[in-house]
Amino acid sequence: MVLIKWHGHACFEVVDSKGFSIVIDPHDGASLGLPTPSAKADVVLITHEHFDHNAYNVVLKPSGKYYSMKEGSFQVGPHSVVGIPAYHDKFKGRRRGKVVMYLLDVEGVKILHVGDLGHVLEPSEIKGVDTPHVLMAPIGGTFTIDAKEALNLLELIKPKAFIPMHYWVSGVNLPLAPLENFLNLTNLEVIKVGKEWQISKEDLEGWVKTKIVVFSFK
Repeated sequence: MVLIKWHGHACFEVVDSKGFSIVIDPHDGASLGLPTPSAKADVVLITHEHFDHNAYNVVLKPSGKYYSMKEGSFQVGPHSVVGIPAYHDKFKGRRRGKVVMYLLDVEGVKILHVGDLGHVLEPSEIKGVDTPHVLMAPIGGTFTIDAKEALNLLELIKPKAFIPMHYWVSGVNLPLAPLENFLNLTNLEVIKVGKEWQISKEDLEGWVKTKIVVFSFK
């Protein structure tokens, strides 16, 4: 079983059955108006070097490692990761730079975290990448893809579970759209899981249609 925790914004923690913890895109809390993430990571993956995604020092264990914008295939502990280049805007990175999306394989559960993706991906941009069970993508617009573009991404990738992120919640001091803007555009089933969600490859592969998985970190 794999445990997924949301620490707000784009920060997720993925924990395997032995307690090995991978945190993606940690923030420091205060800079965003959110609680400080409580995670203790063995590995931190950073999709891009913006202040609300790169606070590795907040969550990393003294013995841990962090990787920033690392492309290609590599190992983190017993798990494989593929870093896939993309852009933070619709202009090939000329406005906000590049991002690296991470495809994790943790005990057979494949998770794609796209960071601050700013453009709708073309099929060629994910060619050769295994279809993930879980897709984590922004929906808040302004700095990233918005709700409609996130749905386009969902249709392209066709995950079993879609986890929206990087949207406005109470306290956030960035001009992002709220979750409701996204949910109002889709008739897919919504599952509310609270602060954390435990799932297995077998569970996910039993899902016939994509489900929207909504977290709360309060």
